[in-house]
Amino acid sequence: MASVLFSPLSIKKITLKNRIVISPMCQYSAVDGFANDWHLVHLGARASGGSGLIIQEATAVSPEARISPQDLGLWNDEQIEKLKVINQFIVSQNAIPGIQIAHAGRKASVSVPWEGNKKLDIAQGGWQTVAPSAIPYHEDEPFLPEALDKIGIQKVIFDFKATTKRAVAAGYQVLEIHGAHGYLLHQFMSPLTNLRTDEYGGSFENRIRLTLEIVDAVQIEWPVDLPLFVRISATDWAAEGWSIEESVKLSVILKSKGVDVVDVSSGGLVSHQKIVIGPSYQVPFAERIKKETGVLTGAVGLITKANQAEEILANGEADLILFARESLRDPNLALHFASELNADIQWPKQYERAKI
Repeated sequence: MASVLFSPLSIKKITLKNRIVISPMCQYSAVDGFANDWHLVHLGARASGGSGLIIQEATAVSPEARISPQDLGLWNDEQIEKLKVINQFIVSQNAIPGIQIAHAGRKASVSVPWEGNKKLDIAQGGWQTVAPSAIPYHEDEPFLPEALDKIGIQKVIFDFKATTKRAVAAGYQVLEIHGAHGYLLHQFMSPLTNLRTDEYGGSFENRIRLTLEIVDAVQIEWPVDLPLFVRISATDWAAEGWSIEESVKLSVILKSKGVDVVDVSSGGLVSHQKIVIGPSYQVPFAERIKKETGVLTGAVGLITKANQAEEILANGEADLILFARESLRDPNLALHFASELNADIQWPKQYERAKI
């Protein structure tokens, strides 16, 4: 029987050669938001390694949207040039280049992981963070996020739109809006972090308003024949927080607004979350959203084996499998998975003599 993992998937005008997606993974290696050769090698290696879609790490829509000072950005035109080079290489490997655009909100202005993910103040190269409400991620943080006013919200929407225009110029063929992992859009969605009393807070409809306005704004710039993804956290893993039921409701609306794929993760909003972790632990969320809404879904979360990924797809639990840590351990995982599943895959001609 032919492998589902290595079957093509057409979404609008693009066709993915297989269902293996390299998940966006921050490298914390940029300078002033600019990509460099690390990003070329990191992303390029996974393209030559056989994966169908390579999604670039969370790319900030403004300087203050970065998680750390070393995050990639696409807030000015000068940042396009190197990204275009990277994307041209990805395409040369018969892979599709994608980008995740993001705003970290209250989780911004922290040091890189190998320096402790510590909140940075202005003197340390940090900046004033923003959020729907002035609630910090950790109680002992040195300063509070600033609650966005209406002008600030409009700036965020504009920044997502302007970054999308640059993404088109840089040659990306898939765009993903980051609405997960406790970053700004997720902060607006969850009642745990959104205590607003205006039209952006309170009811479900108000809490998802900013996300939907950003979807509308990016679609002004994003070509109608290219795929649009939205990544969500299906649950906060915390009492009284955002729930899978709300994720299903949101996914219905996203599909109606032309979103092609809901990339289903979970958690990341609050430090007191209680996550039950195990192999494929987030797949049931992707399955429920797919089956109850009909939208294409991507599954993530401790999916590390070829047969495991194959089974998820064969059972109709998701349409795409996104690999993060496993692809860091093995840039050639698609080549290796194809061998395990007896699937046909094109090796780079430079590597063919090592094919097993």
